Amino acid sequence: MRTTITRAKKIRGAVQLPGDKSISHRLGMLGGIAEGKTIIDNFATSQDCHSTLSCLRLLGTPIEIMHGTQISIRGKGLEGLTASKEVLDAGNSGSTIRMLSGILSGQSFVTRISGDDSLCQRPMKRIITPLTQMGAKIHARKGNFPPLSIEGGALQAIQYSLPVASAQLKSAILLAGLFAEGETEVIEPSPTRNHTEVALKEFGVEVNIRENRIALRGRQRIHAIHTEVPGDISSAAFFIAAATLLPDSEIILQGVGLNPGRRAIVDLLQKMGASIETLDQLQRGGEPAGDLRIRSATLKGGKISGEQIPQVIDEIPILAVLATQTHEGLEIRDAEELRVKESDRIKSLVENLRAMGATVEEFEDGMFVAGRQSLRGSLINSYGDHRIAMAFAIAGLLAQGETVIEGGECAAVSFPEFFETLSRLTVR
Repeated sequence: MRTTITRAKKIRGAVQLPGDKSISHRLGMLGGIAEGKTIIDNFATSQDCHSTLSCLRLLGTPIEIMHGTQISIRGKGLEGLTASKEVLDAGNSGSTIRMLSGILSGQSFVTRISGDDSLCQRPMKRIITPLTQMGAKIHARKGNFPPLSIEGGALQAIQYSLPVASAQLKSAILLAGLFAEGETEVIEPSPTRNHTEVALKEFGVEVNIRENRIALRGRQRIHAIHTEVPGDISSAAFFIAAATLLPDSEIILQGVGLNPGRRAIVDLLQKMGASIETLDQLQRGGEPAGDLRIRSATLKGGKISGEQIPQVIDEIPILAVLATQTHEGLEIRDAEELRVKESDRIKSLVENLRAMGATVEEFEDGMFVAGRQSLRGSLINSYGDHRIAMAFAIAGLLAQGETVIEGGECAAVSFPEFFETLSRLTVR
């Protein structure tokens, strides 16, 4: 499907964003192995998170969509899941297949899990290695790619140093650690989002955190809870960028998650000169949240690299678009992880920015996007990547002429209401 975007004067209004995708995955999985009925308010509407729910249902977990975005999960406990007669379908969701593999590794049966064509090109060896060390038997296509066949069983705790800063990898090991004998410890090379640690504590699991080391004892009871998911800050980033770049814009984003490991996009943009104000601060499900007011501003640009990258990895597509309007441009380095996302995001960004007339230098681990550039409408290839589609929808608001996004419907992977919300806020 092709989606057409035209130049905008400004964006204005208020919006309640859908529930955070990363948090929803984790709460759903833990709800499935908790004891009792877990209720989650503002569960993400994304296709990815509903892939997680579909997998849990096939493993024998009763799940009900109650009122809009409220769901209930009747947890089966650590030993209550049952073998699926079907191959589990993770869809486009790397979070689903990687993190759920940790839970499947502790089961007393064999599970096959796969996904769409894009997911089946994404590397899984990073989770296979530690989960195999813990005692699971995992077979993958070419030893690295889905579909996966996971034969679970009695697991042993390990101490594992992550070869890359990856919250999904950390989470897969910690979730497997729930089923292991002894204490499982993960050592991070640099900080990643801590939603799993927060969620585990909410469910009553004792987690010990010392600097870059996260540890938990296996076989702890997981207690059902009633909780609420804050708004998704990665989804918020697209509207923050639009309001910042379009003159005379002002929007309020309500109930946005402000976890220190995720709000780095806000801090980064504020340092560049963005006008982002936190109006109210609150707690939702153990996570900090608040309302954000964003007004138009002029941005300097700069460089992001090193330990900053894991903190803004999902926001780099919109940062690359935003970079074209900064004074100094933006250099992005140490971001080779983008090569193995839903698309090769470095390639996708460079090609589409150049199609819009932008000057971009590509590196193996990132890019430099020059600032003070005028964009022209063009045909955009989303490569079936939701964040590419949404980032270039924002680019289309800034460009002369029409911007046509091929495959724009893929935005539903994380934000089904994105184009409707954007249209409601846009003034032309």
